[in-house]
Amino acid sequence: MAASDTFACPSSADGAEPVVCERFDALGFDGKHARLGIMGGTFDPIHVGHLACAEQVRDVFELDGVVFMPAGDPWMKRGRGVSDAEERFAMVKAAVADNPRFDASRLEIDRAGATYTVDTLRALRAHYPDNVELYFISGADAVQHILEWRDAAELSRLARLVAVTRPGYELGDARRRYMRTHAAIRDVSVIEVTALAVSSTDLREKVRSGRSVRYLVPPVVADYIETHGLYREDA
Repeated sequence: MAASDTFACPSSADGAEPVVCERFDALGFDGKHARLGIMGGTFDPIHVGHLACAEQVRDVFELDGVVFMPAGDPWMKRGRGVSDAEERFAMVKAAVADNPRFDASRLEIDRAGATYTVDTLRALRAHYPDNVELYFISGADAVQHILEWRDAAELSRLARLVAVTRPGYELGDARRRYMRTHAAIRDVSVIEVTALAVSSTDLREKVRSGRSVRYLVPPVVADYIETHGLYREDA
C-alpha cells in the first residue's frame, strides 16, 4: 500500500460516523491481510516520544497503520487530575494529522464509564474482519502489570501485545520469560525503541513553571497548549 493511501469508510444507510477512525475504519474489508497497531494512553499531552515509539513499532512489524487511542476515563489514573478528554483528543488528532500511517480514535473517549483496554480490543475485534491483525502497543513498565488489568487472560486472544522499552527501563529476562509463558499473556513481543526521555508528567510541570516545551511536543501541540492555557497554575 502506498504511504499516501487511506481507507475510505464504507457508506452506511444512517450516515453513521466511522466506528474506529477516518483513515483505517475500512481496513481489511477488501479481503486483503492487514496489520493495525493500537496505541493507548492518556496523552496528557502527546509528545515526540509517543510518536517516535509508534513509528518504530510500525516499521518493525510492518503495520499498515497505527491508531492512537486517548483514554476517556482511565481507571488506573483516577484521582490524578487527568485533563479533559476532548482537549487530549484534539492534541492527538493534530499531532498525527500529517502522517498518513497514523490516526486518532474517539472510541474510548466516547464510551461511557471507566476505560478498560479489554473493552477497546473487544470492540476493535468485532469491527474488523479476521484478516486484520491487531497489535496493542504499550510501555513495558505498564505491560508487566498486565495481570492487574481487567480480563487479562483475554487480551492476548484479541491482539498481539507489543511491550516497548522506555529510556532507563529494562525488562529483566526472568520477567520476560514469565510474561511469555503465563497463560494470560502468551503472545507478547518486547522490543527496544530509540526515544527521547520525555514524559507527559514532566511536560506538564514545565508548562506550569513557565518553561519551554519546544521540540518536546509537535509545534501544533505546543500551540494548542498555549492557546487553551493548559497545565497552568490558574487553569
